[in-house]
Amino acid sequence: MLIARVIGDLTATQKHASHEGCKILLVQPLHLDGANRGAPVVAVDSVEAGIGDRVLLVQDGYAAMTAVGRPQSPIDMAVVGVVDHVEITSDTAPVVGQLNPRVPKKSHKKHER
Repeated sequence: MLIARVIGDLTATQKHASHEGCKILLVQPLHLDGANRGAPVVAVDSVEAGIGDRVLLVQDGYAAMTAVGRPQSPIDMAVVGVVDHVEITSDTAPVVGQLNPRVPKKSHKKHER
């Protein structure tokens, strides 16, 4: 899952029959610091999210189509939650663009005798 921000609605008059009645959103994936993470993507909404909401985004097809109750549908991404609050402690916050969180540095001072 990723954290993303809803940046728009998408209207498609011609679409797969399984998408009828689905709300489709344009969402911008985010880094934990709120910076954009790559390009915006299209996702089916399962939680009535609105423009400006921070949301949870699944990118796995099975998870996406299950979340919106449309098994066997051609759905790659879905919004599955609205994020109310994110709390990150400073000693575990990742650096933007880094996959692994920062590990506190250990002191390498030599002991004098």
